[in-house]
Amino acid sequence: MRRSIRGLAGLAGFLLLWELASLTGFFDPRYVPSPVTVATRLAGLFGHADFVTDLIATVLAWLIAILTATAIAVPLGLLLGGFRVLREATGAVVEFLRPVPSVALIPAVMAAFGDGAQTKIIAAIFASVWPILFNVIYGLRDVDPQFIDTARVFRTGWWRTATRVRLPAVLPFALTGVRLSAAISLVVIVSTEFLSGSGIGIGSYFYLAGQASGDIPLVVVGVVLAGLLGLLVNYVLLRVNRRFMSWSGESAG
Repeated sequence: MRRSIRGLAGLAGFLLLWELASLTGFFDPRYVPSPVTVATRLAGLFGHADFVTDLIATVLAWLIAILTATAIAVPLGLLLGGFRVLREATGAVVEFLRPVPSVALIPAVMAAFGDGAQTKIIAAIFASVWPILFNVIYGLRDVDPQFIDTARVFRTGWWRTATRVRLPAVLPFALTGVRLSAAISLVVIVSTEFLSGSGIGIGSYFYLAGQASGDIPLVVVGVVLAGLLGLLVNYVLLRVNRRFMSWSGESAG
């Protein structure tokens, strides 16, 4: 509760400073509207069916990307972390692909798959896999060796050991990776929508609306909306982490 109150106090202070800067003319309202103006315009957008459709499309693509990345990264992390030979054999490829900026790949993905929903989902999956994957591998190093030795004594197979011993131990780390990936994938999805300038999604909506009318404050509303989406998802994942992973020190992250 105290942390929540401090967080709300910090947010209120930021909004107050923003409002004061707008009232005193420090910010040009043609380019940086006040928080009250942003909130009013954002609330008004929910009365437009096309905006709601674009918002739903972005959120669905986001969920698909995160779920798919998790389904890929967790088993792959268990394999790479559980088999040293496999980890060493794929190490060069992984280290080559990991630093590649996902946003820089957007033009190539668009050229290969067009400007449909599959493009932003594929780009977001690529960006989201790495934080989850490396958190799982890191979490495997934290597994108590006595648990593994006990499983071997009872002649437990690799799959059963992975799902009953290793997986529960790495879940807090994996969820931390999901939280990181959620923010990254949102950036990639909105950026893809923005760069394509067509299709469906809030990135396309605000790009077309701002380009058509030169309404820069509307673009600021889009930035605030993206930030609110990221904040909401991070809060939900953090609550899930604390609720179901309270036994782990990672749940306090």
